[in-house]
Amino acid sequence: MTTVKDVLAEKGSNVWTVSPEAQVLDALKLMAEKDVGALAVTHMDLLVGIISERDYARKVVLRGKSSLDTQVKDIMTSHVYYVAPDTTTQECMAVMTKNRIRHLPVVQDEKLAGIISIGDIIKAVIVQQKIAIDHLENYIVGKYL
Repeated sequence: MTTVKDVLAEKGSNVWTVSPEAQVLDALKLMAEKDVGALAVTHMDLLVGIISERDYARKVVLRGKSSLDTQVKDIMTSHVYYVAPDTTTQECMAVMTKNRIRHLPVVQDEKLAGIISIGDIIKAVIVQQKIAIDHLENYIVGKYL
C-alpha cells in the first residue's frame, strides 16, 4: 500500500509557506512563481492555516475585496485537515473527497513535512493500479511458472 511518505519521496517535500500577516497579493505571486495551488500558512514554524486559489476566488474576488488590502489571515482556511507520513493514499483520497479539499499538509512530530495535492494522490493510485494489472497479466500468461 502506497503511503504519503512514498508520494513525498517521489515528488519532493518542498513546502512553500506564507505568514498570516502577508498580503494576499504576495501569496498569489508566490503561488504563481512556484506553480502551486495552495500555500501552508505558518506562524513561528507552526501550521496555522492554508490558503488556496479557491480561497482567493471565493473570499476576495467574489466579495469585491482587494488582494492588496487583504491579509492572508482574513481569507485562509484555519481548520486544516492534515495527514501523517504513514497515511495511505486511499486514506488521503477519502479525507479529500469527504471534505472537498484538494491539498493536504503532511505533519510529522508537529512539524510541516510536506504538502500533497489530489493530483499527487491520483498519480500514485494510477501507478499502483498499473503495477497490479502488470502482475495479473503476467500471472495469466504464465510468466511466473
